[in-house]
Amino acid sequence: MLWALLAPALFALITWQVAADGPLRGLDERTGRAVVGHGPARLTELLADLGNTQVALPVLACAIVLALVRGARRRALYAALAMATVPLLVVPLKAWIARPGPLTGAIGYYPSGHAATALVAYGAAALLLARPGRRWSWMMPVAAAFLATATGIGLVLRGYHWPLDVLGSWLLFGAVLLPLRPGALRGGQRPK
Repeated sequence: MLWALLAPALFALITWQVAADGPLRGLDERTGRAVVGHGPARLTELLADLGNTQVALPVLACAIVLALVRGARRRALYAALAMATVPLLVVPLKAWIARPGPLTGAIGYYPSGHAATALVAYGAAALLLARPGRRWSWMMPVAAAFLATATGIGLVLRGYHWPLDVLGSWLLFGAVLLPLRPGALRGGQRPK
């Protein structure tokens, strides 16, 4: 699939721009400064909190349990492994890039762990719970996209991350969810 190639390439481009202090980073920081503090504080904080592990992981855990009950062992295992890759990839990248945050001199803001957690948790949960061929099956992926996007918006508006921190996480982990598409992982799903 084209996205499996395009997402890592775009991630590499953005990472290079952020690490090398390129023109895209300058545009990103000007944009971030212009939007920080916009929106109702309580709402933007709530949106940012959707990326906390205390919120996102229980959602994924429930979806994994349901997938196991349905007999989708491989898909459930893959979802758990996808979430386990978040800290394994994000933490070293944060240390390597050492990007300062929007409202602080502290470093370690690229890529966003909260944006990655939200994308993987809600995306994997939606893909595990969606029942292809059912009338409302499209709602799960749409809800996951909404939650991940809302998290990213909250993180930027609260000043916790620059826009490229969020976009970089989405690109890095967007391709990770592709094997959870219905029919992508053969076996482990009982016929209904």
